[in-house]
Amino acid sequence: MSKHSVICFILWIWLQILAVEVNCQMTPFKPSVTYGHTATLIENKLYILGGRDTNSNYVGKEFFYLDVSVPFNTQLLLWQDLSNINMVPPHSNAASFKGGANNNILFLCGGLSSDQTMAFVYTFDPQSMTWTIPGIAGINNIKKIGLTGVNHDGKVYLWGGYLDNYILNDMLVLDTINLNWGEGSLINVPTSRYAYGATLLPNNNIIYIGGTNASNIAYDEITSNIIQGNALTLSEVYLYDTINDNWSTKMTSGKIPSNRAGFSTVLGLDGQRVIIFGGYFINPGYLDTSLYVLDLTNYNWYVPKISGKIPKPRTWHKTNIIGKYMVVSFGHGHENSDESDILLLDISNNEEYIWTTIFDPSVPKPSSSSPLPSPSTSSSSQSSSSPLLPPTSNKSAIIGTAIGSLIGGIFLAVGSFFLYSWNKNKQKQRIIYGNNYNQEGEVIPTERNYNYRQEIIQIPSNENEISTNHEPIIVPTPVINRNYNYGSEVISTSNDERLSLQVFKDEMLQAMKQEISQDLKNEILQAVRQENSDNRRNNARQD
Repeated sequence: MSKHSVICFILWIWLQILAVEVNCQMTPFKPSVTYGHTATLIENKLYILGGRDTNSNYVGKEFFYLDVSVPFNTQLLLWQDLSNINMVPPHSNAASFKGGANNNILFLCGGLSSDQTMAFVYTFDPQSMTWTIPGIAGINNIKKIGLTGVNHDGKVYLWGGYLDNYILNDMLVLDTINLNWGEGSLINVPTSRYAYGATLLPNNNIIYIGGTNASNIAYDEITSNIIQGNALTLSEVYLYDTINDNWSTKMTSGKIPSNRAGFSTVLGLDGQRVIIFGGYFINPGYLDTSLYVLDLTNYNWYVPKISGKIPKPRTWHKTNIIGKYMVVSFGHGHENSDESDILLLDISNNEEYIWTTIFDPSVPKPSSSSPLPSPSTSSSSQSSSSPLLPPTSNKSAIIGTAIGSLIGGIFLAVGSFFLYSWNKNKQKQRIIYGNNYNQEGEVIPTERNYNYRQEIIQIPSNENEISTNHEPIIVPTPVINRNYNYGSEVISTSNDERLSLQVFKDEMLQAMKQEISQDLKNEILQAVRQENSDNRRNNARQD
């Protein structure tokens, strides 16, 4: 087999391996969770853990995240699967929050599980990608469900919850920095409940809204109407002062939502209002049964102006503020519809909220005002969205593809280079040890015609050609910038560009061409020097 055929065969094999590798990396992950999960935002990643599927079974050890540092369409979600590193048993209705010295560790507390070995607290470090069961000093190791954890200065407040048919109203305080348990005041504490809404306000108070004290609650998963049991009123809300460790009650007015539980709450971008969404309720309430706003300047409820396609109500979902959006994840009520696992509500304009399918991370989140400021006199204007990137613009997928393709390309280049060197050495041996000697044992210069344009390696499937001529081959590289310094490479990626497998192939072939060209140049120079030396010796004899 000629050297060209061998190199051609090796190139074809490696390119097929790289194509399979990239296709495997781009296989989308489809979660099976429907409700009862946790959603924790840490450094531009929304981590989803636990929950139940459409048949109310535990989803297993599903653990995944959504990269929110890049634009996306809710109809084309690219979930990144981390289930293979998850050590938490299957569970639902736990509480999650971030904490630790740098506020970048995921904490998971409580939850309902059939696995009796499940610990009360787990932590996940996104930097090392590891789960641990921390040792926490203190008095509590009870696995409650229906809790909402609220973090203030590294201390997480876990109030109430459901435990073995008992509804509680105690306040547990977890110090996520020093890893110890404490307790909050029970003076003027609200009645026992779970499945409530809880949000930290700019004045260091935590507001608690609604919930239920029924252990046998049942509701229609489509309409969200309560069939059995009851929910608690939203005509009053409760404030816990994290600084002074005391409770107070505020009466509300306006279009008070009907009694409800299993909903979500977030703080508006201006720090002056609380937005609630979804939940199961006793009666239909007012015009909009899923979205209400509580004005914190006067504790008045109202239904905001909304545009866009209004989604169906959801229960046991989660919401997070990410940029200018209220991001709703999963929940009962959407699994049998055409709605996405993720809902986006643009809340940057208090005069009109907009349901959208496009997430644009380029618009920064407006900074919150001072604690409970006076009503805002102006609304921030809505910014236009950047063009939506296709699913392959996901940064993590790009990096994974780049690394995998790069490693394969390196092996390809090294193997091909050694094969070429072996063939080159055989050619040198034929030239040096051939029959080109005179009777005196001196080498007779041989006329050589290096027709480099004729030595071409054909790549299968219409790939680019490698030529050993001296004319430069320019390969467009709009995304990748590489400086070849004998194996040292610099790769730069952008959120607005996609890495192409074709570019990687062309880059590797270009590198091989450069190596081959350089070796041939050296061989030519060596031959020229030998011929000059022979000529000088011949001239010396003639003189």
